[in-house]
Amino acid sequence: MKKSTIWLLTVLIALTFMGLLYIQIIYLKSMIRMRDDQFTEGVRRSLYAVSSLLEQDETKYFLEEDVAEVESSSVYTQYGGTPHLGGIKYSFTTHSGVAGEVTLKSDAARIYKIQNENNVASSYNSMREELKGQYLYQKGVIDEVIINIMNKAGERPIEERADSVAVRKYLKRELENNGLELPFEFAVVNRNGKVFYESAGFSNVNPATLENSMFVQSLFRNDPASKKNYLKVYFPSKTKYILSSVKIMIPSFVFTFVLLIVFLYTIIVAFRQKKITEMKNDFINNMTHEFKTPISTISLAAQMLNDASVRKSPTMLQHISTVINDETKRLRFQVEKVLQMSMFDKKTGTIRLQDVDANLVISQVVNTFRLKVEKYGGKITTAFDAEDAIVNVDEMHFTNVVFNLLDNAFKYRKEETPLALTVSTRDIPQDRLEIVIADNGIGIKKENLKKIFEKFYRVSTGNRHDVKGFGLGLAYVHKMIGLMGGEIKVESELGKGTRFIIVLPLLESTSANAD
Repeated sequence: MKKSTIWLLTVLIALTFMGLLYIQIIYLKSMIRMRDDQFTEGVRRSLYAVSSLLEQDETKYFLEEDVAEVESSSVYTQYGGTPHLGGIKYSFTTHSGVAGEVTLKSDAARIYKIQNENNVASSYNSMREELKGQYLYQKGVIDEVIINIMNKAGERPIEERADSVAVRKYLKRELENNGLELPFEFAVVNRNGKVFYESAGFSNVNPATLENSMFVQSLFRNDPASKKNYLKVYFPSKTKYILSSVKIMIPSFVFTFVLLIVFLYTIIVAFRQKKITEMKNDFINNMTHEFKTPISTISLAAQMLNDASVRKSPTMLQHISTVINDETKRLRFQVEKVLQMSMFDKKTGTIRLQDVDANLVISQVVNTFRLKVEKYGGKITTAFDAEDAIVNVDEMHFTNVVFNLLDNAFKYRKEETPLALTVSTRDIPQDRLEIVIADNGIGIKKENLKKIFEKFYRVSTGNRHDVKGFGLGLAYVHKMIGLMGGEIKVESELGKGTRFIIVLPLLESTSANAD
């Protein structure tokens, strides 16, 4: 799949996810807003109902008070108690919507007599006139009650007009009737904010949450403005209550984010696979070249051996055999390098650790490599300053590590400047050996330094066709040094050269004897 196609799919899926998240967020906000509006409407209905109930309680209070006065002054007291008949009840509703009733009572004997006389028609007329007078009297009483309510109500203490127990009971009942079963705190205050009484938790209200969780209702709406009182109700768990109603959206967001993470992971894997594919293609191309060169050289040498004149010249035979031997070693080394990396990737490779004198092994590799460097006008300088250089490593792999680093320096030398290689060893604190291989080659860019130990990675060298390889050399070096208990790092500056620094632990017994 082309990189442009991957990017196109990435953009399309990313836009799809963004649109999906946007729709979910808008829907969630709408649900929260709707639930908040429903909550507010339910609370306001409840508070209005509480206010109306308190007004009815006050009206009932004054009605009972005045009716009691009327009964105490009634003609019925002459009988020493309540008459046998209940009298005539009159129900009424004031212009403000307050309902009440008054009982019209007369002489019990007279009422009884009227109700039982045979001459009902004549008695009815006289009784009607008398009841009419009673009615007009009671109507006056009712008007007086209403005037008393209007004049005297404001003079009663608010603690009596709106009892805290009654307020709490009415609030709880009305809120439950509106489907709002959650804790609340309340207080009754005047227009200046003075608190007459409050519930236990009202004083602990967080001012930052008052704006959305505090509701205010005017009490006794017909009171003068100067004597207005208000009921304040606060819901500590309002936010939690509203969010709990939309918690069904949480799984939707979780699934969306899981899909987003899976999508991102898939895209990353796709780009990695594409990169690995490209590196493997480069590896195959480079491997073909690396194998083709020694095979061609060996084939040419074999053809020369068929020439009789060449077979007669001992010098020529010696040269051809040397060429065949060198190219065979080169071919075997490349094959072993590929096989070793394959084995260690599958974790089937093994290393055989043994006590080795690092100075001796490195000097042997340097001597073998010296002729190749000097052939191109270069020079290798050694400084084996390590007095204790015994390390526990696999000798073959350790030799290959040093050879790889020297070969790398040779490949990436400057064309116009003779190669200058420096190989040194020294003892460092904590019983460790430091090996430094430095060159004056083309160097490495800073952005490439972190990648040079990756498998198949090869630093771009521009238009240089003489630099070939598999991209496995430094990956192999890093792997081997790690398996032998050491570490390797690189320092480089573009155009000035590169330094590879290997640190290995010294053999404990040797170090102890030296102490």
